[in-house]
Amino acid sequence: MSSRGSTFAALGAASALLMVTACAAATSSDTASGPGSAVPAAATTTDPDAGAPPGAEILGRPAVGEPFKLTVGSSDEARPDEFEITVEDVTCGEPLDPEVVAHAAESVGEPTPTPTPEAGKQYCVVALEVLNVGKSEANWSAGDVMTLNVADTAYSQSLADADHAYDYSQYWYSKGKAGPSFGLNPGSKGPDHGVFQIPADEEPTTVWVASGTSFEGFDGPEPGYLVQLDPAG
Repeated sequence: MSSRGSTFAALGAASALLMVTACAAATSSDTASGPGSAVPAAATTTDPDAGAPPGAEILGRPAVGEPFKLTVGSSDEARPDEFEITVEDVTCGEPLDPEVVAHAAESVGEPTPTPTPEAGKQYCVVALEVLNVGKSEANWSAGDVMTLNVADTAYSQSLADADHAYDYSQYWYSKGKAGPSFGLNPGSKGPDHGVFQIPADEEPTTVWVASGTSFEGFDGPEPGYLVQLDPAG
């Protein structure tokens, strides 16, 4: 999933007698600095920082499937929590995993309504793999520090979305794959999921993952990684 001249004035009659080489040199000069020599940036490029909180330090721009290291401060400054995070997949426009929904219904012992997004919205599920590369057991939850973005518009989990993400964690725990919200020992890994709702006619472009325990620190937004998606992929 990733994001996607010049008109010259006609030469006057007096210029018609200039040598061809001189014309070529003038043309080159016009291309470099003349009026209309470049299309405005907004029409040809995408802001590489779009999706990151304004003012946040971007630690990297990994692609889907490319791991990145997240260091999260803890009470033990000598042993900060360290994780290797990989965004493995982003699925939009489909119902939530029916096995996850069924497991959630079984856990409460009664039928539950099939989850449906808000009117005009679609579900997007971000699947991650989290490896503890630190030196002590650590907990981490993607929903606390992650947004799914459409250009420069950031979508966070609602309370209902967070409940669905918790259902994914419980489901995979029942399959013997404990995620980071349950705590991971050094060298252990597990799945994590974020559930988001974005407009039904949009495609996400990036995922922002902050390096703190929240989006905002004492001095402004926490630094983080801007994971690049390919809408056409």
